[in-house]
Amino acid sequence: MIQYNSYTLSNGLKLLVHEDASTPMAVVNILYNVGAKDEDANKTGFAHLFEHLMFGGSINIPSYDEPLQRAGGENNAYTTNDLTNYYCILPAQNIETAFWLESDRMLSLAFSKKSLDVQRKVVCEEFKEHYINKPYGDIWHKMRDLAYDVHPYKWMTIGKELSHVENATMDDVKNFFLKFYRPNNAILVVAGNVDTKNIIQLVEKWFGDIPAGEKYSRNIPTEPKQQQAKFLSLKADVPLDALIKTWHIDARLNKGYYAADLITEILGGGNSSRLYQALVKEKQLFANINCFHFGSLEPGLLTIEGKLTKGVSIDAAEKAIEEELIKLSSEKIQQQELIKVKNRTESIITFEDISIMSRANNLALYELLGDASLVNKELERFQEISTEDILAYAQTIFNKNNCSTIHYFSN
Repeated sequence: MIQYNSYTLSNGLKLLVHEDASTPMAVVNILYNVGAKDEDANKTGFAHLFEHLMFGGSINIPSYDEPLQRAGGENNAYTTNDLTNYYCILPAQNIETAFWLESDRMLSLAFSKKSLDVQRKVVCEEFKEHYINKPYGDIWHKMRDLAYDVHPYKWMTIGKELSHVENATMDDVKNFFLKFYRPNNAILVVAGNVDTKNIIQLVEKWFGDIPAGEKYSRNIPTEPKQQQAKFLSLKADVPLDALIKTWHIDARLNKGYYAADLITEILGGGNSSRLYQALVKEKQLFANINCFHFGSLEPGLLTIEGKLTKGVSIDAAEKAIEEELIKLSSEKIQQQELIKVKNRTESIITFEDISIMSRANNLALYELLGDASLVNKELERFQEISTEDILAYAQTIFNKNNCSTIHYFSN
């Protein structure tokens, strides 16, 4: 059970404090309610670019990393289609250093031409390295665009096109900052060897005077139900043919999401999973195969992707996958198999909760979803899923009209 106290500043900044006296450290985690789905379709990649720009220094503190390192801390950040998260860990007695750094860049990020030029180049090089020059690097650009018709999950966090970040102007990034990087669009979680009363006083001191921005209201188009199968065939200079299939699943808090998560474990959770045992070990159709989903907050995708064994036809490989899906959709799994994947899921969640960094991150996520207390009900939601639920949801999602497929051939 993760205990926490909550408080909201007059400028709208939400604060959650999780006390843990067993560690000498403290985590400061700031989640901004902005991800790639909030971008203009003609100016994508900005949420990720901004993750980099936030480390380019603020008006009063030209270097973010140096003061934090002197205080014994370290930091990082990540961007998804749904959110942007910044976090640092440092000795608890030095926590005010983190508040000083985070509040100054929230209030007054330094918009210098040099910083924009440097970070824009870094992001563009990342785009080229991982998505243009890397074998199979364009698969998810193609698949997202294929699977989604209108929802901004159509593009990846790196951006839809390299030119969008290349052409980002100073006005573009300033407007993005002023729209999203405001206290009333942020959740601050402090976890570790701290005292709630003291933390509230310090947060009021460092963040209380930052003006609230205009309240951001999302107006994202709802993806219509997929009515027919989608297909794309590609050729590229890659070593092995690849097969990628996706199916639309429910949003993060729906019961279907938890069923889908367990289905990915049944099909692709390690070497004892159904797909690995049948298609890699026994039939030797695939060199490797995976089943996963993206943890999207809005309705996302469940995926099966694999690299084929040399000489295997893609049609034979696809037929073998379909046979496994028919099995899952036509007969209830054994209770023992469901217990096994639930135990695996429980162990992952329990292991994550050992880390105060992970606890802070999860509190921020569930607060974003509307209720931080849900963090303590996650295991319960998984335990509620029955063998009947797995069968019913497999029948629902593994419908040919709900499927998008890419055949990715090697030259």
